[in-house]
Amino acid sequence: MDKFVKNFIGASIFYLVLSAVLGTLMLAYPQLMNLKFVHSHLNMLGWVSMMIYGVGYHILPRFVGKKLKSNLLGEIQFYLANAGLVGMLVFYSAAQYNPEPVYKTLTVVSGIAEAVSVVIFFYNMIATLYAEDAA
Repeated sequence: MDKFVKNFIGASIFYLVLSAVLGTLMLAYPQLMNLKFVHSHLNMLGWVSMMIYGVGYHILPRFVGKKLKSNLLGEIQFYLANAGLVGMLVFYSAAQYNPEPVYKTLTVVSGIAEAVSVVIFFYNMIATLYAEDAA
């Protein structure tokens, strides 16, 4: 298994634990309920999406009997997706407690990085799945 694939799966499990802890804290301390965005994005972009990326990169090329188009793009996507997610959650949280416009801007920039990482995954998978067979 490629290192970046293991990294996606490991990050996924880490985000699941963070989300569970935050969810429990939100139940115990209702004043933390303004972090629902953080909790839900830890679950969906952290746990679920990172797991899908890792499993997808490992299994889908094997299903079609082809080599992944670009391991380098997979590695870039790993770092971009994680930086985007962490940035989005940190800056969103900061904006909840200090509504400076810079935090909203940084949240949006981080969200754009996350979206670009999704496009990288899309391209890498489509380019792999629909690659012409070598003659």
